[in-house]
Amino acid sequence: MTNVSIKLTGVSKSFGQVEALRDVNLSIAQGEMFGLIGHNGAGKSTLFKLMLGLMTPSAGTLRIGGVDSASAQFRQVRRRIGYLPESFVSYDNLTGLEILNLFADLKKVPRTACHVALERVGLKEAGARRLHTYSKGMRQRLGFAQVLLGDPALIFLDEPTNGLDPEGIADFYVILREAQARGATIVITSHILAEIQDRVDRLVILHAGKVAALGSLAALRARHVLPSLIEAQLRPGQGERVAAVLAHLPGLVVTVREDRASISCQAALKAPVLAALGSAMLDVTIREPSLEDLFLGYGGMHARAN
Repeated sequence: MTNVSIKLTGVSKSFGQVEALRDVNLSIAQGEMFGLIGHNGAGKSTLFKLMLGLMTPSAGTLRIGGVDSASAQFRQVRRRIGYLPESFVSYDNLTGLEILNLFADLKKVPRTACHVALERVGLKEAGARRLHTYSKGMRQRLGFAQVLLGDPALIFLDEPTNGLDPEGIADFYVILREAQARGATIVITSHILAEIQDRVDRLVILHAGKVAALGSLAALRARHVLPSLIEAQLRPGQGERVAAVLAHLPGLVVTVREDRASISCQAALKAPVLAALGSAMLDVTIREPSLEDLFLGYGGMHARAN
């Protein structure tokens, strides 16, 4: 992988007798939108804090932009990082614009950029209002605005769409794609797996402080074999014939009720199933394994292994 932006080699982190991360090896490329998921207690927050430079590893090395996170030079790298926590908290008695001005000063960014950031996140008219008048979604938008100040090279987002409505979520990802197009590397964690599954380039699943799975959604689907679900609307009177035809194909789980057929099958059998349905089928939908299915599958696999 070229242009590696983040690289962890044998990273572990312990808190007394508790080992939060164990021998994590991970590379995230420059310009990649990368997902980080796991159950509560899997080590996500610890990994985030390590990558932000708020902690140093107990063992192993973490390099961002080629700089060791434990070195004095890492301070310069942190200036190019944007971070949004799960809940954005600031001074309730200040206006949105005043809060952004504070962040601009800390980041050594011209204050004129604050007006642009407010408009980009849909808070142009609310910039003069005090924070205590903001809704939860507006606070999250303001937090995202501070992330955008200075066009950060690295963006870390912890449950970033918390409190946003569907329109706000869609606009949020449009802005993220624009940042990615400029070369920003984005690491995002979310419990809403359906939201990120088609948006991240690759992802890692953490389990008990270890890497349980790593790759694109397509690669994980291929590696951890889960069935596809085919649901077909049948022509009237075709149910019995369809059930009889499908009975000759091995490895299927078939349910036929009147004019509906539901078939669970491995990916290699999708084409034979569709061919068998043939002219008896009026309409069909195919549901591939979701990120949630994979997440639960890997979690169950590791629970059995332990």
